Amino acid sequence: MAVVNWLWWIPALPLLGSVIAACLHAWTLAARKRAPEASANDTDRAARLAWPVASLAVGLAFVLSVVAWSALSDLPPEARVLESSTWNWIDGGSISFGISMLVDPLSSIMLLVICGVGALIHIYAGGYMADDPGKARFFAYLNLFVAMMLQLVLSSNLLGLFIGWEGVGLCSYLLIGFWYEKHGTSQAGQKAFVVNRIGDACFLIGSFCLIDLFGTLDMSDIGAGVADLLQSGEHNFQISLAALLLFGGACGKSAQLPLFVWLPDAMAGPTPVSALIHAATMVTSGVYLVVRLNPLFAAAPGVLFFMGLVAAATAFIAGSAAVAQRDLKGVLAYSTVSQLGYMFLGLSAGAWSAAIFHLVTHAFFKALLFLAAGSVIHGVHGNQDMHKMGGLRKHMPRTAATFIAGAAALSGLPLLAGFFSKDEILTLTFARGGGHMGLWLVGLGVAALTAFYSWRMVGLVFFGPARFDEQKQKPHESPTSMVLPLMILAFLAVVGGALNLPAVWPFEGSAGVLHHWLAPVTRLGDEILFHGLAPHLTSRTEYILLAIGAGLALIYSHKGFHAYKHGLERDEQFQNQRPLLQGTLRDAWGIDGAYTRWIVQPIKLLAFCVSVMVDKLLIDAAVNGAARGARALGERAKRMGDGSVAQTGLWMGAAAVLLALVWMAGGGL
Repeated sequence: MAVVNWLWWIPALPLLGSVIAACLHAWTLAARKRAPEASANDTDRAARLAWPVASLAVGLAFVLSVVAWSALSDLPPEARVLESSTWNWIDGGSISFGISMLVDPLSSIMLLVICGVGALIHIYAGGYMADDPGKARFFAYLNLFVAMMLQLVLSSNLLGLFIGWEGVGLCSYLLIGFWYEKHGTSQAGQKAFVVNRIGDACFLIGSFCLIDLFGTLDMSDIGAGVADLLQSGEHNFQISLAALLLFGGACGKSAQLPLFVWLPDAMAGPTPVSALIHAATMVTSGVYLVVRLNPLFAAAPGVLFFMGLVAAATAFIAGSAAVAQRDLKGVLAYSTVSQLGYMFLGLSAGAWSAAIFHLVTHAFFKALLFLAAGSVIHGVHGNQDMHKMGGLRKHMPRTAATFIAGAAALSGLPLLAGFFSKDEILTLTFARGGGHMGLWLVGLGVAALTAFYSWRMVGLVFFGPARFDEQKQKPHESPTSMVLPLMILAFLAVVGGALNLPAVWPFEGSAGVLHHWLAPVTRLGDEILFHGLAPHLTSRTEYILLAIGAGLALIYSHKGFHAYKHGLERDEQFQNQRPLLQGTLRDAWGIDGAYTRWIVQPIKLLAFCVSVMVDKLLIDAAVNGAARGARALGERAKRMGDGSVAQTGLWMGAAAVLLALVWMAGGGL
């Protein structure tokens, strides 16, 4: 382990960029107030600096992340840890909590994803938000989010991680509701904030359980402590309870059942927000948490299997809902929920590195798809309804090419990034056997759904006849600042599978690169879960499983594209023949509606009753009654003294008589 204090600069740079962008926004507001009649070009000069400042801050953080990764790679595998000095924050006698930054193989991968993809999204956002009057405020929020996400993955203990955990939740609320004047955006931000608080409560209670068990929140100490507790054979229930509660926290941030309902509504925010927060970073924080604490979860196999059940159900429900969506970003939102389910499916099988592999490839192709969708929406002047698109490839050829590359990777077409990462999860789930075989079958079904809805999007958006007035709407290609990040992400979506090729890959030394890199982090969890006997498949079985995955991807990609490349006939037929099923899928099996009917509306009714009956009739009546009584008493006292000499003399005489009586009574005693 090496001590390097410059690690603090990685989150500090985006934080500094956020402060500068906020000052530029304040400057812009003051300029508008001083000269309300001036043009936007005159008053927004300062705001235009926010984009380069914010992009530079994240770019420099990416450079430091590369330096950290390079420094790690020069160390022996078991010594690959860079740590900053510790700031002692809370000292509670026998328990103390410090804040320090730590980079190991796991956090180095997360740093490269957050800062690398984040820098591309910042560049893209410069073109997307160019005409928005609040662009400086937007970049202040975006930089603050990156800083909090970096705090989350760099912290060496759960207390520092929780600071970043809550920080990204706050920034998500601010960014989802950024266009607060539009209908529904504020409600979407509030929904994300409230739903995540449920998961955060589970996180906190789970952390308290860990303090009770281990007396610390340092994650490396917790991992070592789990092994010691297992040897003693005690506290198995407490370990499982802590793991279950922390998984509940992960369900909130990573949008798993029953807390996934916030993410589809979060599409109300600007598209760069969807790409950064809801595809590449924030929603993967739950996956990161489980992998970081893999010894704890490995010691609770029952919790892992329950995680698999939740993940499989989430992946299926969200994947089937994506098939029936008309909103372009809505399809991608449910797709994100489904792919997160895939990641947790891998975690439930103990495939820690496979889950991180899919996290990385998903960041590439899903950020690409969100940004390409934003390019489409920008080119058609705000329209998001795929039924009102069609034939856009001739108007937006570069966007179409990159979108198709992302859809191909998402659908798992052979040799692309999504093919390798998704099939590794399915292969390792199959290898676990037992109850995981059922989860593997669900995963195969979801893979078919994914391929179908991915190419349904391509057919509806870019092929077939134009379902809009081309003369009036005049669709156009996006500027280079938006298209260049798409090209880079498209390249990564195509070649990203090389990070962790399967073991049967014929070229020596090219297989399992990411698995070997993460081995120092995941080794203890593997030893606890598998007792040194990890599931193994023959080469023949692995080839068969790869062939099944490739076949499903090819067949259902073909079905999805050819069913929709000519227009809306398939959707119209589905609507006419099975309207109930179509409505059920469109509403994600009615889960969100059930929450509204059985939780939200009763709480609102209860709040109304409390407001009227308790607040108005009881509390207000008591306060107002006391005020009226005091006023009436004052009016009566006022009439008793009108200020005249006769009235004053009368009261003085009465007081003298009273004093005399008191004096005589005292003398008699």
